[in-house]
Amino acid sequence: MTARPSSARRAAAAVLLLSLLLCLAGAPASAQSPGPPGARDLPLLDGAARGAAVDSLCAALDSTYVFPDTARRMGELLHARLADGSYNALTVVSDFTQRLTEDLQSISHDRHLRVFPAPPEAPENRSDLTDAERERLRVAAAARRNFGFEKLERLTGNIGYLDLRQFADAGSAGATAVAAMNFLAHSDALIIDLRQNGGGSPSMIQLLCSYLFVEPTHLNDFFIRRDGSTMQFWTQANVAGPRLDGVPVFVLTSSRTFSAAEEFTYNLKNLKRATIIGETTGGGAHPVSRVAFAGLNIGATIPFGRAINPITGTNWEGTGVEPDVKVATDRALVTAHVAALDSLAARAAGRHDEEAARLLTWARTRVRVLAAPVVLDAKALRAYVGTYGPRRITLDEGVLMYQRENGPRRRLIPAGDDLFLLDGVDTFQAEFIRDARGRVVKFVGHYDDGNADENSRD
Repeated sequence: MTARPSSARRAAAAVLLLSLLLCLAGAPASAQSPGPPGARDLPLLDGAARGAAVDSLCAALDSTYVFPDTARRMGELLHARLADGSYNALTVVSDFTQRLTEDLQSISHDRHLRVFPAPPEAPENRSDLTDAERERLRVAAAARRNFGFEKLERLTGNIGYLDLRQFADAGSAGATAVAAMNFLAHSDALIIDLRQNGGGSPSMIQLLCSYLFVEPTHLNDFFIRRDGSTMQFWTQANVAGPRLDGVPVFVLTSSRTFSAAEEFTYNLKNLKRATIIGETTGGGAHPVSRVAFAGLNIGATIPFGRAINPITGTNWEGTGVEPDVKVATDRALVTAHVAALDSLAARAAGRHDEEAARLLTWARTRVRVLAAPVVLDAKALRAYVGTYGPRRITLDEGVLMYQRENGPRRRLIPAGDDLFLLDGVDTFQAEFIRDARGRVVKFVGHYDDGNADENSRD
C-alpha cells in the first residue's frame, strides 16, 4: 500500500489507526518510572500470571515486531528466564514490566519496545468504554497539554520561536497547529525547540513541514512488516495561511528528543531545510502499536515497522540524529538565536540593506550580552551614579538602576565600553560618555529606530 502525494492525508490516517508513533518518553527504559498512578497497587503476580504475560507478549512480538528473527530471539530469552526462575521474585507488576523491558531491549536495543503496567481502570482496559469514548478521553488529555504547543514567542530581531513538546495527531490538534504557524508567519527566521519532545504522530510532522516548503516534498516512508507495504508521507498541497518558504529554520535537540521529534529533525536536516543545534537525539525510528493484554494488567508498545528516508535510504534507529552545531542543551537556544541573526545579517549585507543590517547588529548585541553579561564591580558601577537631566542612575545592592522622571525603575545590564542594555526593553540602549580625564559626564539614550537623545550629568 503506497500513498501518493495526493493521498498523503489518507496514508496518515491509516497509519494513525494502527497507533503509529505514539508519543513516548525519550528516557531509557532502565530509568522509566514505575508506571501510571496506582501501578504499584495492582494485585501481586504469581507464577501463572507471569507465565501468561510472557506467553502473550511473545505471541504479540512474533506476529508484529518489525524484525521477525529478533522477535524469535527475544521470545527465547523471556521463556528461558521464566524457566530458570529469574522472574520468581518479581511479584509487583511495575518491577516485572521493567525487567521484561530491560530483557527485550538487551537483544533488540529498540527503545520504542517497552512493557508497562496497565491498571484495569486505564481507558484502554475498560470494557465499559466504546472506541469513540476512549478517543474522546485521549483527545481531552492531549488538549489539557495544549497538544504539545508549550510556548510561542517573538524573539529579539523578529525571530519566531516555537517550544513544541509533542507531535499530536493533526486530526485533533490541527487548529492549534494552524494558529501557531500563523502567529509565526511574519518571522524573519524560525526556531523550533524539540529539546523536550518525546514524539507523537506523523500527521503533525506532515502538517508543520507543509508550512516550510512550497513544492510537494517527499518527507519519509514507513515499511510495515505485517503486509510488506510501504507508506509515503509528503507535504500537503494546501495550508491555512502563508507559508514560511525561504525563512531560515533552526531546530533545537537534546538527548531527550525522540521518535517523531527525531523524524521531523531528520527530515529537515536531509532536505537541507534547517540547521540542527544541540545534542544528538535519542535514536528511536520505529513506528509502534500499543497493546493491552486483557486480565494481565500489563501493556506494551511494539514496533511494527521501520522508517525509510527517501534521501538516505535508512533512518536514525539506534544512532540518533547528529546536530549540525553541537552544544549543550542549555546553550542551544541562545546559540540558535545568534545564528539566526547572523544569517539574516548576511542576507542584509548581500542586499546592501543598511537599515536591516543596523537593526540586526542592534539585536545581536542584545542577545549576546544577555547570554553572557559583562561583569563590573561596585567601584566601576559607582562611576555612573548621578542625575542626567530627567534621568536618574542609582546603585542598589550592587545593581545599577535606571529611572526616567516618574517612570519605572529598571536594571541596567553592562554590555562593555560604557554601553548598557535596559532590562525588559528591546528598543533602548544607554551609553555613558567620559571626558578627557575619564569622568562620566553625559548620558546618551539610543533607540532602535536610529534616533538618540542625550543629557549632561548634573
